[in-house]
Amino acid sequence: AASAPKTLPSSGPKSLREMPHPLATSSSEEMGPALTPSPDLLLPRSIADKDLSLPNGTPVDTSSPASSSSLLNRLQLDDDLDVETRDLFVTVDDPKKHVCTMETYITYRVTTKTTRAEFDLPEYSVRRRYQDFDWLRNKLEESQPTHLIPPLPEKFVVKGVVDRFSEEFVETRRKALDKFLKRITDHPVLSFNEHFNVFLTAKDLNAYKKQGMALLSKVGESVKYVTGGYKLRSRPLEFAAIGDYLDTFSLKLGTIDRIAQRIIKEQLEYLVELREYGPVYSTWGGLEVELSEPLEGVSACIGNCCTALEELSEDMTEDFLPVLREYILYAESMKNVLKKRDQVQAEYEAKLEAVALKKEDRPKVPTDVEKCQDRVECFNADLKADMERWQNNKRQDFRQLLMGMADKNIQYYEKCLTAWESIIPLLQDKP
Repeated sequence: AASAPKTLPSSGPKSLREMPHPLATSSSEEMGPALTPSPDLLLPRSIADKDLSLPNGTPVDTSSPASSSSLLNRLQLDDDLDVETRDLFVTVDDPKKHVCTMETYITYRVTTKTTRAEFDLPEYSVRRRYQDFDWLRNKLEESQPTHLIPPLPEKFVVKGVVDRFSEEFVETRRKALDKFLKRITDHPVLSFNEHFNVFLTAKDLNAYKKQGMALLSKVGESVKYVTGGYKLRSRPLEFAAIGDYLDTFSLKLGTIDRIAQRIIKEQLEYLVELREYGPVYSTWGGLEVELSEPLEGVSACIGNCCTALEELSEDMTEDFLPVLREYILYAESMKNVLKKRDQVQAEYEAKLEAVALKKEDRPKVPTDVEKCQDRVECFNADLKADMERWQNNKRQDFRQLLMGMADKNIQYYEKCLTAWESIIPLLQDKP
C-alpha cells in the first residue's frame, strides 16, 4: 500500500487580505512591496478603464473590486457558506495493483458521501482506474464546453526513468486524481453533471461507456463550432487580456518548473557525493587515535546533512513539482476554452454578415442567429466566472505551496546548522 499522503506545513496563519487580486487596482502602498506580484503576470489595468461590449452590443462590466478588502469580503462569505452548505464529498484512496494476462494496472477507491437528492444513496464506494478518470474528463468537455474542466495528471511516463508502479509514483498520481475530483465537486455546475454522477455511483462503468451515455443529456450537442472558414475579427479586450495573461503565466511557470527539476537533479547528485564523503572521515579516524572522536563527529554530521537534504528533495518532488505541472496544464485547459469561445463568436459574426447581405429579403433576425448570440453570451459569462474561481484557487494553492517550501528549507538549514554546531565542542576540547 502506498504511504499516507503528506500535507504541506504552515508557518502560521495570515490574513487573506495579504493576497492581492490579479485584477485589483489597489495601490502599492495597500499591498506592500513584499506582496506586490510581478507586473508581467497581471492582467492589464487599462482594461478596467475601457467600455467593453459583447458582439451584440451589450455592455460588459469589467470593473475590478475596489480593493483587496472587497474581494476578501466575498471570499470570506463564500468560505462561510461553503462550510455550511456543502453537500458532496469525494475522496480518492487505497490504490491497488491488478495483474492480468493482457495488462497490469492500478485502481483507486473513489468514496462519495452526499445528501443531494440526485443520488439514491448517501454513500458510494467504487474502484476506478486512470482511463476512467480520463473518460470522465472527456465527457465533461463534451457536455460542458463553456466551462473550464480541471486537468488530469499526464498519462504517459518515460519508461526506464519513472516506474509507474512504484509507491512514490502511485501516491503522487493518487493525490492528483483526488484533487481533480475535488475541483469538480467544488464547481457549482460541473458537480451536477450527469456523467459525474455516473462516475461516482456506477458499479460497472464499462457498461455506460459501451452505451455511449445515450440516456444522458448532452448539452454540448447544441454547440457546433462550424465557422465556414470565417476568421474571428478580434477578441473582446477582456478575453484578449486573459489570453495574454495565460501565455505569460504558462511561460513563467514552465521556466520555474524546468529550473526546479534541474535543482532537484543537482541536489540528488550532491547527495551521492555526500554519501561517499562522510565515511572517509570515519576511515581516517581509525588511523588517528587521538582525532578519532572529532573525525567520527564530522562523519556523523555529514550523515545528518545527507538525511536532511534527502527529505528536502523528496518534499520538493512530491509537493512542489506536481502543483507546478497541474497549473501549467490548467492554463492550457483555459486556453482551449478560449478557443472554443472564439469559434462560437466567429460563427455568430459569420451569421450576422449573412443576414446583413439578405436584409432586404429577411427583415427579421433569424432564430439561429439569436441562438448563436445566446451561446456567445453563455460562453462569456461561464468563462469569466471560471476564470475568477481559478484565480482564487491559484492564489490559495500557491500561497500554501510557497509557505510550505519556505518551511521545508528552514527545517533543512536548521538541521544542517544543528549538525555542524554539534561537532564544535569536540574540536575545541582538543589542544
